[in-house]
Amino acid sequence: MQNEFAVSSHWKGAFDPERLREWAEALRGRLDAPLVTLGLVFVAPKFFEDAEELLEILRVHARIPLLAGCSSPSLIAGGDEIEDNAGVVLGLYYFPGGTVKAEHFTQEQVEDGELPGYWPRVTEVEPEACNGWLVFADPFHLDAERWLRQWNHAYAPLPIIGGLATGEHPTPRTQVYLNAEVFETGGVALSFHGEVALESMISQGCTPIGETWTITKTDRNFIHAIGGRPAYAVLNETFNNLPKREQTKARGNIFVGLVINEYREEFHRGDFLVRNLLGADPAHGSIAVGALPRIGQTVQFQRRDAAAATEDMNELLERARTRLAGRTIYGGCLCSCNGRGERLFGGASHDAGLVQERLGPLGLTGFFCNGEIGPVGDKSFLHGYTASLALFVQKSA
Repeated sequence: MQNEFAVSSHWKGAFDPERLREWAEALRGRLDAPLVTLGLVFVAPKFFEDAEELLEILRVHARIPLLAGCSSPSLIAGGDEIEDNAGVVLGLYYFPGGTVKAEHFTQEQVEDGELPGYWPRVTEVEPEACNGWLVFADPFHLDAERWLRQWNHAYAPLPIIGGLATGEHPTPRTQVYLNAEVFETGGVALSFHGEVALESMISQGCTPIGETWTITKTDRNFIHAIGGRPAYAVLNETFNNLPKREQTKARGNIFVGLVINEYREEFHRGDFLVRNLLGADPAHGSIAVGALPRIGQTVQFQRRDAAAATEDMNELLERARTRLAGRTIYGGCLCSCNGRGERLFGGASHDAGLVQERLGPLGLTGFFCNGEIGPVGDKSFLHGYTASLALFVQKSA
């Protein structure tokens, strides 16, 4: 089927240059557009040794001026999630009036990245000239948390969306791609300009439980008091107030949601940064979380399981559809956690299927990640167990 803005396809076979050329040409023929603005490619580790030749074949024969992506054994194309030893996924996108620039960045640059104005100078992209970033990075040789803090400082509130590449467990080796170059360290960042913008949908797989509270005493990653009461007492009360059936679902699956933007009258799904509940101390009344909470911050406990993740994603996709009404969606890139997929939902193509159901038909590519990148409020964060969806949209209706 032809599409005027985006097409995607999955290559299942072994490395075969002639057949790959035919596949790339056929995919370009399905894109009913005068040119390709961007190509996204995601490649299984079995092609590591052939990656440079593979990229060059795709660039030349699909006529792609800018090609970027990374490695993962589990890939996404259209409404399909192909888990484990998937092959190659290629997406072609056309953005009328829009342009995309690319930058490969390194850990050495992150070491210098605290300097004022460093990243806009290196990338030659000023915040006011950019509509957002799509990023793929190596998780083993890059301090992604530090890099993301620097980019938030340089570019927030612009969205930074994407994911960390995956390789063959337990080998700490991944690849990121830019045109015909293969990098095993650093990351590739794509900036969007002109009449194409980035919109995000970040589903952290949780549903809120209990009430919202204010943190009143902290120390590092420990919350000692919530609403003037011992934090453990509030957690215990929240759990005990759940119906028995909900208690069964929540046991071992409770997380902490921290509000990032306090300047709201009400807080809803999507307003919370979800982090692990690392431990609880009944004797001292404290809980430990995988974040650095602050006094005065709003907190709400969360439950994560397959049902909660489905509920969360459905609601957030429906909000995205409402928010984008009247604007053309050119396509998307879905970065889904390795812990999702069949492992969580017990069935294939859950996340990609919901995206197509709510927003499709949509030219969609993506991969399963070692960590997901996406905004909550005005800043972007690294997430786990999350589906991070970047939508390429018409900047203005």
